[in-house]
Amino acid sequence: MVTYGLPIVATLVAWWFSTGAILYLDGLPRATFRWSLAGATLAVLAAFWGLAATAGDTSVAGAYLAVFCALVVWGWNELAFLLGYVAGTTREPCAPGLRGFARFGAATRAILHHELALLASLAIIAVLTADGANLFGLATFALLFAMRLSTKLNIYLGVPNTTVEFLPEHLAYLKSYFRQRPMNLLFPLSVTAATLLSAWLVHSVVRAGDPFAITGFVLLATFAVLGLVEHWFLVLPLPVAELWAWGLRSRDEAAHADPALAPARVAAPLPSAPGLATPRAVPPPTLVA
Repeated sequence: MVTYGLPIVATLVAWWFSTGAILYLDGLPRATFRWSLAGATLAVLAAFWGLAATAGDTSVAGAYLAVFCALVVWGWNELAFLLGYVAGTTREPCAPGLRGFARFGAATRAILHHELALLASLAIIAVLTADGANLFGLATFALLFAMRLSTKLNIYLGVPNTTVEFLPEHLAYLKSYFRQRPMNLLFPLSVTAATLLSAWLVHSVVRAGDPFAITGFVLLATFAVLGLVEHWFLVLPLPVAELWAWGLRSRDEAAHADPALAPARVAAPLPSAPGLATPRAVPPPTLVA
């Protein structure tokens, strides 16, 4: 039970806590942003070192360390984005009347630096773990990146539930690049792919022959299932964001201290990626992380 249950619990706790911590830091006064990013940068440097150090470690501890070091790298990218330090080449709302590739290009430019930072992080992890037997850190970051990219595309194309209440005021312009629709053609494909991937990873757990492989694949499978669940959050009006009420408290405190500084809180489900659309009047959720 510990072999399978502990990695699942550890992943759920890390996912829940990292998401809430990022939201909390993002809701603090802007004067704290540089210190938050500085602390996160020290953590990410330690995480890169940990990924290099565990590249050849095929113990159970090595699997845990590699996966959660990759999660720290992911968290740095999310925090840098939400704080506004790593966003895009443009910080203006979408021009009225833009359609098709012109609109897609504008949306891409708005988050281009964030996407490039994610790709650079993935490349660094790949280099640090090259020729190593422990690739679970690399696989974790690649999985998170793929799931998040799918979520962003679905929000851009249009889904019922958006994540605008988790966007800070300095990123409010991003709301103009996303749509609210009952469904889009990509969503069924995304859910099917995420389901198949989750099933394959669960099957890999069953086939794994040693504790290292079992632990690593359980961690990966749990992240994959969370990514699948977060895709469903895009269309199901579930009040999942209450899980991170403690993370959003910093915004409430800022509103109480100075109402002029507090953006309006809108209830709408949050998926794993930072959402960008017209909100829907239903309670919200997440990925992080």
